[in-house]
Amino acid sequence: MAKPIPRIGSRKNRHMSSRKNARRIPKGVIHVQASFNNTIVTVTDVRGRVISWSSAGTCGFKGARRGTPFAAQTVAGNAIRAVMDQGMQRAEVMIKGPGLGRDAALRAIRRSGILLSFIRDVTPMPHNGCRPPKKRRV
Repeated sequence: MAKPIPRIGSRKNRHMSSRKNARRIPKGVIHVQASFNNTIVTVTDVRGRVISWSSAGTCGFKGARRGTPFAAQTVAGNAIRAVMDQGMQRAEVMIKGPGLGRDAALRAIRRSGILLSFIRDVTPMPHNGCRPPKKRRV
């Protein structure tokens, strides 16, 4: 019976430093994407590197409840809780999409205690771009 050869590069042998908590981010950007079916909140630093994110699906909402304002409020709270520990105090908010979660997510961000420098609506608007699909016949 031969001894197993220990792996040199395995996780067990090496000390894993938590890089997520090591960074101090004083200012960031909160991106809220609110579609009719889901709400996704992503928090990045000013260069655009993702620090934290959350969606209604990851918070445990299923089906039609993912598009509700309550789900959006929960999602925004979850995403921001992680970055508050890393020292974020100020943020800009970019809101995209036509969903019900737009206002609820913004209210949750305001309540979190982060100072908002500005709020911008970045919903893409076509300048008469693509031809729409043909009308449904029911």
